[in-house]
Amino acid sequence: MFDLISRYDTKILEAFWVTIKLTFFAGVGALVLGTIVAAMRVSPVPIARAVGTAYVTVFRNTPLTLILVFCSLGLYSTLGWTLGTDVITDINYRWAIIGLAIYTGAFVCESLRSGINTVSLGQSEAGRSLGLTFGQNLRFIVLPQAFRSVIAPLGSVLIALTKNSTVAAVIGVSEAALLMYEMLEIEAALIAIGAIFALGFVVLTLPMGLLFGWLAKRFEVAR
Repeated sequence: MFDLISRYDTKILEAFWVTIKLTFFAGVGALVLGTIVAAMRVSPVPIARAVGTAYVTVFRNTPLTLILVFCSLGLYSTLGWTLGTDVITDINYRWAIIGLAIYTGAFVCESLRSGINTVSLGQSEAGRSLGLTFGQNLRFIVLPQAFRSVIAPLGSVLIALTKNSTVAAVIGVSEAALLMYEMLEIEAALIAIGAIFALGFVVLTLPMGLLFGWLAKRFEVAR
């Protein structure tokens, strides 16, 4: 095992760095998208609620592999959407971020919507009585409390995103899972290679769980 680490140390670090970047950028995109869709789902506008519900229903029940393959083969290969670059590796990397963000955004939306539902209805009514619009009510009253109440669930979504980033290997993104496949084809050390990458993901996800657990206790909303 240590011999494998010494021979592939640079490649392993580079692969996990790609995984970290995928998680970060897709996580930011999912948070923004999920917040917008959550606002649509609690909107007083019926069309907005219908669109938000349709988005969550479709992407929560669609395999992530299918989404990434559709982005790569459908939007890039068929329609020619290159996302501003001609390098195939960069194109697939960017589509992986978008696909992961779209998929994870549905789960962020549902986590956040559950937090919105914990905010007292009286507080929203008080905001409306002060003349706040729906958007202002969400921004200043509802969302700050909703985010504080769903820190732990959002942490779980981020951890799931980190593990889901391995699916990007199906469209050729050089992250940890793709390197693991390549090493398995070369080296006759299935258990050792599996242990290396399992340990790598534990190192990535365990601190996230501890951090979000601490944040959840630190910023817990008193009821």
